[in-house]
Amino acid sequence: MAKPASAIAKNWDALCNWVDTRLPVSSFWRDHLSGYYAPKNFNFWYFFGSLALLVLVNQIVTGIFLTMHYKPSAEEAFASVEYIMRDVDWGWLIRYMHSTGASAFFIVIYLHMFRGLMYGSYRKPRELIWTFGMLIYLLLMAEAFMGYVLPWGQMSYWGAQVIISLFGAIPKIGEPLTEWIRGDYFIADATLNRFFALHVIALPLALLGLVVLHLAALHQVGSNNPDGIEIKQNKGADGVPVDGIPFHPYYTVKDIFGVAMFLLLFAFVIFYAPELGGLFLEHDNFVPANVLATPEHIKPVWYFTPFYAILRAVPDKLFGVILMGLAIAALFLLPWLDRSRVKSIRYKGWASKLLLAVFAVAFVRLGMLGMGEGTIAQTLESRFWTFVYFAYFVLLWFISKYEKTKPVPERVTH
Repeated sequence: MAKPASAIAKNWDALCNWVDTRLPVSSFWRDHLSGYYAPKNFNFWYFFGSLALLVLVNQIVTGIFLTMHYKPSAEEAFASVEYIMRDVDWGWLIRYMHSTGASAFFIVIYLHMFRGLMYGSYRKPRELIWTFGMLIYLLLMAEAFMGYVLPWGQMSYWGAQVIISLFGAIPKIGEPLTEWIRGDYFIADATLNRFFALHVIALPLALLGLVVLHLAALHQVGSNNPDGIEIKQNKGADGVPVDGIPFHPYYTVKDIFGVAMFLLLFAFVIFYAPELGGLFLEHDNFVPANVLATPEHIKPVWYFTPFYAILRAVPDKLFGVILMGLAIAALFLLPWLDRSRVKSIRYKGWASKLLLAVFAVAFVRLGMLGMGEGTIAQTLESRFWTFVYFAYFVLLWFISKYEKTKPVPERVTH
């Protein structure tokens, strides 16, 4: 005889209470979802945080399945990737999900960062959130570079040769440092093995730890919004922000819609254009690595090309490496370079809006130039846009302090 519904509900409640006394499941759900109040005026730009988490899960899951058949050996790596693509059931799909996911990760991250620039999400009290986010970005670049080497194609090999050789420009310690990174006197089996270990174990663990810290810092101070208003400063009699709504179910439903739209586009690329004309997977990487044949044009994947263009714009190798490092380091300093009285671009003056627009154009154009052949004309243009890139950070310090801003409303707008 079936148990009545009341008995089942009673047993279920007893089980939940038993778990809660030993593991704070209910309090976690309440503190970070149903009881976490987010601003009610989130827009399109707030999809990309949850999408970044989705792509991270995709990369971890597909990466696990790829390691089941991949051989981290200079003699077998390329053949094992071909085996995955041709002989493993659905191996081609898993490999394309992983390779397309890498590019999708950077697209989502760049848009997520641009939203932070627009709405001042790096400003007080969110400096630590931005710092953790930038550390995630740095680790993500290292993770992507090492993953790009693993297929052991022509561009994998020679790209690693170029990037690792940059450390040789450091005075005194350059040569021993490059040998330590390679694990040999040249790019070889030892290099591939250590890159594999870092790519599948060390860096993913560090990434997950930073993501947890990023989210913990976010939930500690609360989410920013397009108006740049702190909703925690305006609470009702019940102690709930009057301009806030529970993250669940309102924004979980909103994010599910964003995920559905993203997956449609993601699936279209995977099934119809996984290489995207050589942008996501370069043609040279479908050729086994050959130490005696250098590709005609050695260049990194598109998501590294803005910084590669800055590197190539400088004739001196050491100065180019320093400038490339400063281009990333400058992003860490944004919370202290922006001295405006308001957070959001909505209430800043026309100069700040123009400055951000020109900075975005400079970054995109540098990325396009980094994919070029490095002709004299492209090098000269790269120098111009490199100057514009760094001018953003210098001018931000002055313009944000003295420009006239619009009054910020007391309540969030819709």
